[in-house]
Amino acid sequence: MNAAVLSAVGAPLRIEEVRHPEPKAGEVRIKVAACGVCHSDLHIAKGDLKFPMPAVLGHEISGTVDALGAGVAGFKPGDRVVSSFIMPCGKCPSCLRGRDDLCETYFAFNRVRGVLYDGQSRLFRPDGTPLAMQMMGGMAQYAIVPETDVFRLPDALPLEESCILGCALMTAYGALKNAAQLREGQSVVVVGVGGVGSNILSLARVFGAKQIVAVDVRQDKLQAARALGATHVIDARSSDPLVQLQAMTGGRGVDVAIEAIGRPETVLQAFQMAADGGRVVLVGVAPMDAVAPIPITRLVRRGIQMVGSFGCRVRTDMPELIAMAAAGRIDVGASITRRYRLDQVNEAFEAMERGEIVGRAIVVM
Repeated sequence: MNAAVLSAVGAPLRIEEVRHPEPKAGEVRIKVAACGVCHSDLHIAKGDLKFPMPAVLGHEISGTVDALGAGVAGFKPGDRVVSSFIMPCGKCPSCLRGRDDLCETYFAFNRVRGVLYDGQSRLFRPDGTPLAMQMMGGMAQYAIVPETDVFRLPDALPLEESCILGCALMTAYGALKNAAQLREGQSVVVVGVGGVGSNILSLARVFGAKQIVAVDVRQDKLQAARALGATHVIDARSSDPLVQLQAMTGGRGVDVAIEAIGRPETVLQAFQMAADGGRVVLVGVAPMDAVAPIPITRLVRRGIQMVGSFGCRVRTDMPELIAMAAAGRIDVGASITRRYRLDQVNEAFEAMERGEIVGRAIVVM
């Protein structure tokens, strides 16, 4: 099969012919229909996040079941499916207490070492060289995924566009449901309306937020934000975003402030935008050494809560999210503005780095 391989930090991805992957017990081989283009992949390609090389990137996939490993029940070849970027083992202490977003096996094996849970990759070059798997290694024609992370996709949903359920939408859903605990009638600001931020806007509307403010530096992204559910927009280049937000909220701030970029200055900005007793939710991934200067006294005296949110609780939240999409409450394709072929993957990442992609881009196999 063909796969996009990153051989070294800063190198372009190369389309290589690699061995057809074989599922082991408890695993599913998926014929990938599409894979989302995520900033986390770019962080690895640039070296902001350490990851083994050579590697196959991509972690936001939809497709059809191609083969089943031993012991897998409930699926058959041809089934339309989607997978989350967090691949829970289902057995570690975090998984057993319902926090599979913190799966210890996933972080120790896949997220750090690029292997599945027997300590081995499923991806190899023709000469036998192993390729690290960034999650399932979705920038390829086929991917191996643990059955705990394979979810049936209803016929009502489009196959290719539904790939973003596995990262952009599930991250947005987890941030609003579990971290922000957003309630109907509350106000929310989203700082950074890229792939994840734009989907937070649309889900905030579904959750019943009364005031949804989008903050960005690009007019095209702010224009798209209005179509996705933003009731107000702030151009961060025109004047101080905090002053603009205070004017919109009568000086109060918002109930929930979400930072979706991963930069120290925007983390501080989100914190300053939260109302007394509000919540600040951080979903943007940053370089490992990045820190933000948070005013401690305001945090304490104003009762502000800061919460990190990596994704959703996979085995309970993904079925809920898929059901919402199938019922028409979410349009999975609304934030998708660009489509690339696998051999155009470098063009996709270059456009993302330049900030040109409005919403989400996907690679179609």
